[in-house]
Amino acid sequence: MGLFPIVLELARRPCLVVGGGPVAERKVEGLLAADADVTVVSPTITELLASHVASGRIRHHARPYRAGDLQGMALAFTALDEPEATKEVAAEAGERGVWLNAADDPARCDFILPGVVRRGALTIAVASGATSPAVTRALREHLDSVLGPEWTTLAALAAEARRDLHAARTPANGERWRVALGPAVRALIADGRVDDARRRLRATLGVPE
Repeated sequence: MGLFPIVLELARRPCLVVGGGPVAERKVEGLLAADADVTVVSPTITELLASHVASGRIRHHARPYRAGDLQGMALAFTALDEPEATKEVAAEAGERGVWLNAADDPARCDFILPGVVRRGALTIAVASGATSPAVTRALREHLDSVLGPEWTTLAALAAEARRDLHAARTPANGERWRVALGPAVRALIADGRVDDARRRLRATLGVPE
């Protein structure tokens, strides 16, 4: 596979998930985290997916997939134990130019889903090129264990400083950012001294007061 890593903007964009079991559930949860507009097609769905339908977070067509379901979709996902059904979805996706992720069927995938670690607005994605999901999972779990909650705060402070630098038309180069986001600031955050961390970060970057 010729894989190119990107981060997609999916807010309010229509996405289709074909299948209603635990695998489909995970796909839906990821899409909802990205604020996508999600439709599920499946005769049956899990309790969690049913709760999302009841709350209006997703739509559900309680039937098998049929031609035309991909019309207007930005992305599609299949989570089926039915190779022929997956083949049918893939054929229509190809005709309509809709990117497809087919669970456990790399040959029919236009994209794969990486392992993801989130710390607030910070997202770290890990992939093995569809060669070893176990390695991807192991590395994701390792990163999840070593990246503390201070990274959430650090990302928020950096975003705030970046906005203020932009407003003041006072750019900071890469080296200044590297120093500003170094261990000293992270240690202050880990110690609960967020205001001190903010001041140090902003002073290093030269953010006008």
